[in-house]
Amino acid sequence: MFLRDGPRTVHALRARARRADRVLAAALRECGADAGIAAVTRGLSHSGEHAALWLAAGLTGAATDPARRSRWLRGTALVALAHLTAMGVKRAVRRPRPGLPGPPPLVGTVGRHSFPSCHATSAAAAAVAFGALPPAGRWAPPLAAAVCVSRLVAGVHYPSDVAAGAALGALTARLGGRGARPAAREGPPGLPTAASARSAHPPGGHRHG
Repeated sequence: MFLRDGPRTVHALRARARRADRVLAAALRECGADAGIAAVTRGLSHSGEHAALWLAAGLTGAATDPARRSRWLRGTALVALAHLTAMGVKRAVRRPRPGLPGPPPLVGTVGRHSFPSCHATSAAAAAVAFGALPPAGRWAPPLAAAVCVSRLVAGVHYPSDVAAGAALGALTARLGGRGARPAAREGPPGLPTAASARSAHPPGGHRHG
């Protein structure tokens, strides 16, 4: 029975998911009717175009935090990689942008295709890649979430576009960051770090008084 009705069941589930996606997209788009919310939405969407916000944040961190420069640069590279990957997937899937009833979208779009959201991909990648780097750990995750929501309020993505993009970005940053070695913790000036203490007294060595 299940095998016979399986394709029909899958088709019905897909239809329900598409309807739910569209209903939720329309509901979130209505939030943009508020002038203040619309202004914030436009600002977030424009700043996240081509991952510009996150690339600028990563390069700024690398320039101002010499002790963690390599980690900032690695995170910036992962954000760029995630964004490019999302662009490739988008061109392969070619899902059209939402055609929602009511007012037009709050922002223009670079392309016609919707899945996955490149904004969400780069935002999630930045939240993961920069989240462990102070002070970015305090602002990167909430700002990334705000950028993701802005694409829904702007009316240019379905929720599934944003969810898929966020998952792709987080996965890319997680996998790409596995090979990174955390920088040694630095102590106050004039005091040896744990790494320098180990090199000065290797295991099995002898101390001379």
